[in-house]
Amino acid sequence: MPNTAPGELLLYCRPGFEADLVNELVDKLEHSECAWHPVATTNSGYVRVVIDSDLVANELHKEVQLSSLVFARQILVAFEPNTLDRNDRITAIIEQVVAAGWSFEELWQESPDTNDGKGLAGLKKSLQRPLESTLKKRQALRRKAGKRRLHLFWSSGDTVQLAMSFPQNRSEWPNGIKHLRSPSRAPSRSTLKLEEAWHTFIPSDKWERRLNAGMQGADLGAAPGGWTYQLVQQGMYVYAIDNGPMSEELMRTGQIEHLREDGFTWSPPYPLDWLVCDIVDRPVRVSEMVERWLVNRWCRHAIFNLKLPMKKRWQEVKRCLEYLEQRLNDENIAYECLARHLYHDREEITVYIRLKE
Repeated sequence: MPNTAPGELLLYCRPGFEADLVNELVDKLEHSECAWHPVATTNSGYVRVVIDSDLVANELHKEVQLSSLVFARQILVAFEPNTLDRNDRITAIIEQVVAAGWSFEELWQESPDTNDGKGLAGLKKSLQRPLESTLKKRQALRRKAGKRRLHLFWSSGDTVQLAMSFPQNRSEWPNGIKHLRSPSRAPSRSTLKLEEAWHTFIPSDKWERRLNAGMQGADLGAAPGGWTYQLVQQGMYVYAIDNGPMSEELMRTGQIEHLREDGFTWSPPYPLDWLVCDIVDRPVRVSEMVERWLVNRWCRHAIFNLKLPMKKRWQEVKRCLEYLEQRLNDENIAYECLARHLYHDREEITVYIRLKE
């Protein structure tokens, strides 16, 4: 008989960053009364948080908000992995769902963001309709189930982990990934990092207020214009700060003033709405530059990348974020700060800070 209460959290991440997510969780759960231990394999693309106490996973899930995590793409309440008979995978899955008493409105099948994980696409597709049909008959998949979602996480063709996600503490994108198509007219693929950041950090009902024509922004380290392109698409007027050349096509929009100056020392002639920055430099130096903008209220919104070292990545992220938060607190500035290792990021994270009115 399968366990009837989930005893784990399952978190997705970028392959190669499992240890960074574990280190982040250790810090975030430092004062938790729940005893737990991580199970993580390098380059697997996920981390299991196995609960050692009698506390069920639902309780620990309340302590860990996805929006507060940097290296996690998704967070789920999960059972331990289940090894299936390849001749009949469906029966064991249905039995575990029914034994748990779970009900939900959707069924998502997912796998790690690895080559092996992508190779399971055919299996997941072949099982989707039979699973949905049987789960409906067993009254597990139904309408008005509190928007809960069942996730089947396939780590191999015969190993699946049953998990549940809940609204307000999950990603609404399959595998926690926002896939975007690179605009043909954008000067560089880095443009996708800023577009994904907006989708990640700004609720859809806030876009019209926070991103609109008539706003003004600055792009520090702009050339050739990947991030400037996104600001222009929103109808903004942009100061593009970089000693390098900008895209000629982008400049023809008439919405850009290109200044061949140092992004670390340039200051705007008056307060702007947006600051964006994708400069390749030490994370602490970028943090100090952004802090200067925010403390002087030269912008109301800032999105910037912190390029990470090869080792102790979480420690560097924590140091930079704590520095920024401490400086804003010292100045009695109300703010919102969110950070995430985005799908289109590589050895970097993206940070969004909004000064509250």
